[in-house]
Amino acid sequence: MKGRFNLFQAAMLRWRGLYPYNAVHVAELPGALDVPRLEAAIETHLAAAGITRLALDARRRRYEYAGGAMRVALPIHEAQGDAPGLLVREIERQLNEPFAAAVGESTFEPLRFFAVRNGDSFHLGIAYDHVIAGGDSMVALLQAIAARYDGTFPRDGPAPALYPRAYARLFLRHPLAFYVGLYFLPSMLLRSRRLVRPRYPHGEGKHNAFTSIEFAAETYAAVRHAARRWGVTLNDLLLAMLIGALAAEAPGRLAAPRRREIGIASVVNLRGELEGGPHEVFGQFLSSFFVSHLAPPGVTLEALARDVHAQTQRMKRRKLYLQTLCLLGGVGLAWRFMTLAQRERVYAKAYPVWGGISALNVEAMWRAGVGAAPVLHYLRGISTGPFSPLVLAPASVGECLHIGVSWRPSAFTHHDVARITGAMQASARALVVA
Repeated sequence: MKGRFNLFQAAMLRWRGLYPYNAVHVAELPGALDVPRLEAAIETHLAAAGITRLALDARRRRYEYAGGAMRVALPIHEAQGDAPGLLVREIERQLNEPFAAAVGESTFEPLRFFAVRNGDSFHLGIAYDHVIAGGDSMVALLQAIAARYDGTFPRDGPAPALYPRAYARLFLRHPLAFYVGLYFLPSMLLRSRRLVRPRYPHGEGKHNAFTSIEFAAETYAAVRHAARRWGVTLNDLLLAMLIGALAAEAPGRLAAPRRREIGIASVVNLRGELEGGPHEVFGQFLSSFFVSHLAPPGVTLEALARDVHAQTQRMKRRKLYLQTLCLLGGVGLAWRFMTLAQRERVYAKAYPVWGGISALNVEAMWRAGVGAAPVLHYLRGISTGPFSPLVLAPASVGECLHIGVSWRPSAFTHHDVARITGAMQASARALVVA
């Protein structure tokens, strides 16, 4: 087979053996929906790009696209005045529906499409087996399909490369950072012993629930302004908001002798260190690191954000996200000797984060594509898997920030998530009048 999965993808291969490990993107496009034209645009682009009929060898971590035509028969949903609610329900359904290879087939279509008719606009959705690509590749794919749909994709437009390098080149390019990461790996494991382990009080269910929140224009502008004023990134501020919101869900932790801090994972895209942009190379180039905080009562959002920023800067400067790749590789070596129960719990013990954030600047990626197709809004959802019981997927388009929220009901109830997301929104709204 032509392609080899990298270390993070190899971990996802293991996760999808426990749960459907999917992701979903939905782009709102202007104009009334023309179903035959949209189906033709999808079929034409997938055939040209070759992203069809995936053959996957999980044992050898190899894959290959056979290519060829893919017949698309779009499921069409009618919004009927409730497009947000319909999208939430459909994204949740798509997150929990396994792809064919997860039930034993060796060759399968790793993409599913759907559309929602909404008057003078429509939503185009794509669900995909997350092992094949990161979110940036999916933004590029949807943008290209939208450009073919509106007729602005050039006749000789580029097709992305499908077999990117794995992570050996990353370690060869940064050998010192790799050894530094190994040197600090024991300290990371010791630091993780300060983190409160996520709880699963509602059983061992594998279902992903989903909802979404939005920072509207005024709120999002205030959030960006606060980040600039405090000298932190938008991602740092979102991490701080989530830590503050989750801290209230574990009030007894402050009296514990050791595990008192709330940990959150931040997903890192390593594409820039390995390959070209998402319109040039289709694939996935992820790693992550975690930040943590005691988050005592009365701590301000500014103090939280500055402390988180100090941690993220240290991680990025020393490239300590390589630690996570080493940890995933170690777990992979031990995986075959673990029981099912041990596999489901190993990350909660070794990497005990309560949530994760994987942010995308959709606006910038969309504009980098060929053609002139506009996008109105964008919403994403990511499976939680065994890595984290809660995952936030922010997507910025125009003046708004849409955040998809997926969680495991075995860890959080709908009321819990409503409190967590409500606390984040309240923190953001408070910045408007700050």
